Amino acid sequence: MTTAEIREQFLKFFEEQGHSRRQSSSLVPEDDPTLLFTNAGMVQFKRVFLGQEEVSFRRAVTSQKCVRAGGKHNDLEEVGRTTRHLTFFEMLGNFSFGDYFKKDAIRFAWDLLTGVYGLDPERFYATVHHTDDQAAELWTTEVGLPAERVHRLGDKDNFWQMADTGPCGPCSELHYDLREDRTSVTDTEEFVELNDSGKISELWNLVFMQYDRAEDGSLTELPAASVDTGLGLERLASVLQDVGSVYHTDLFRPMLDRVGELVGRAYDAEADDAVSYRVLADHSRAVAFLLCDGVFPGNEGRGYVLRRILRRAMRHAWLLGQREPTLTGVVAAVIDSMGDTFPDLIHRRDHLLKTTQAEEERFLLTIEGGMTRFNELISEGGGTIAGDDAFKLYDTFGFPIDLTEIMAKEREYGVDKVGFEEELAKQRARSRADREEAKEVFRAGDITDGWMQIVDQEQTFVGYQQIHIRTEVLAYRVKDDVVGLILRESPFYLESGGQVSDVGVVSGDVWKLDVQEVADVMGQTAVFGSIEGVFPDGGEKLSVEAQVTDHVRRDTVRNHTATHLLHSALREVLGDHVVQRGSLVAPDRLRFDFAHTGPLGTDELEQVELIVNEGIWANHPVEIDHRLYATAVEDGAMSLFGEK
Repeated sequence: MTTAEIREQFLKFFEEQGHSRRQSSSLVPEDDPTLLFTNAGMVQFKRVFLGQEEVSFRRAVTSQKCVRAGGKHNDLEEVGRTTRHLTFFEMLGNFSFGDYFKKDAIRFAWDLLTGVYGLDPERFYATVHHTDDQAAELWTTEVGLPAERVHRLGDKDNFWQMADTGPCGPCSELHYDLREDRTSVTDTEEFVELNDSGKISELWNLVFMQYDRAEDGSLTELPAASVDTGLGLERLASVLQDVGSVYHTDLFRPMLDRVGELVGRAYDAEADDAVSYRVLADHSRAVAFLLCDGVFPGNEGRGYVLRRILRRAMRHAWLLGQREPTLTGVVAAVIDSMGDTFPDLIHRRDHLLKTTQAEEERFLLTIEGGMTRFNELISEGGGTIAGDDAFKLYDTFGFPIDLTEIMAKEREYGVDKVGFEEELAKQRARSRADREEAKEVFRAGDITDGWMQIVDQEQTFVGYQQIHIRTEVLAYRVKDDVVGLILRESPFYLESGGQVSDVGVVSGDVWKLDVQEVADVMGQTAVFGSIEGVFPDGGEKLSVEAQVTDHVRRDTVRNHTATHLLHSALREVLGDHVVQRGSLVAPDRLRFDFAHTGPLGTDELEQVELIVNEGIWANHPVEIDHRLYATAVEDGAMSLFGEK
């Protein structure tokens, strides 16, 4: 049975049980700062579990793309060395949103594995949370699993949560005995040891979603008891295909074969260099899918994790004797072998290959010097690589700290991680200081204290509809010749999303404030500036006239619209991988930050310029509309990282 057939049988089985087949969500979680990457099937349903979002179905089934290479769930160091750990994998899952619970979840899992896939019932074990008497009883009464093959474990193994906060609950896992000569394992400690060694393999995790964990660790009950299950496709395929390792399934054969072609030696599972083949096969999948979902190599956050994966793979290509781009060819094999199931890989093929090759070529320029310096550090003795030396490997040669740690461990060395972090913190502090020094910003000092409240009322922003309005002052502050005002209706835009704040004037009867800064003060927009005339600092009601400088606002709006035209033009010329990474929208200029594999050529710049100018000449009407996030995305709005 091929992996594709295994996936389809799973989805079809649950469709027949009344589940709605849903598409895999992106590897970049939508509007969820608690996660680097989608690491489980339930991520796209998190708000449903929390009762914050309603859907038209109460049962769902998916095959979800997942990455575990950072944060709470991180399998990176085990990849290639064990038979089951991967950075990228597919998680098969069925979900109940307040519909069925433990009994049906257990019955569905058992019927599919033993009835549809035909696995031997005598090889199965179940684990439950040590407090979950109900689940333990259901395994014996509902499906007939002998009580001695049901083991009770603690929170570490049988209480699941996606991240440090959010939906969670006790779980029950199905394990499969892979030993040829097997005897029933009744001792829990022995069972755990056999699991750790891979002789008994965890297949399916059934999570009984009952709680929401807060930042302080406390648990509150969810609106409805639900079910979230996860069955690793690759691990299931290794059992059904009887190959003993996820890397020996049909899914990985194209990548392993491609590595063999590139290095001139076929993959040999028993060879000393087999780990490098497997790392390249695994990491090529992670690279392809992360790039496809909009992650770009960088020095922070998701981009840094991707770069770590890229460079770890490149180092293994180096160990195989490669001195030219190699991972790019393996990524091409991922596209060729998985493109039918995931068409976006085919649509973004050029971007995936160009970006991977550019990263390889960049690292190849420094890896030899870095390896030489690393070997020098090892030859000096001492047993530990100092923090400043580890930082130089990172800063000068591009070696991520975890790569240095892996290499050091192979030579039975340690790394002063604390010293490395101290050096990194110093560098970041220097960068922040340089940025602060470069800023020329009007400063009103500490702007949160010293306010005199005149009217207890909520503020309303009216700047999209009006830039000139008569209103009242809700609160004011006078300090060091700088006056701050909070207006009942404010037309002044507060810097956000790269667009600078408005400037203008607020006028009273015998005074005028020249607005030089706009800032957030306890959730309300305040304007600051110097006063002409005498400001009435007596606490009486103040009627004022607020005026945004018209030509400055209009120039800023034009440049804001131009960033959208530029974004669209760049995507048309360079490809769909171009997304906004930052911007500056000011009245006199704009800056648009994006990631690409290299500098734009003259022809590309001219194409972009022509497209933007044509968009300006077309003089399309610009309309402002407020919509729900989901509605806006459905209507074609781009969903960028971190946007709400």
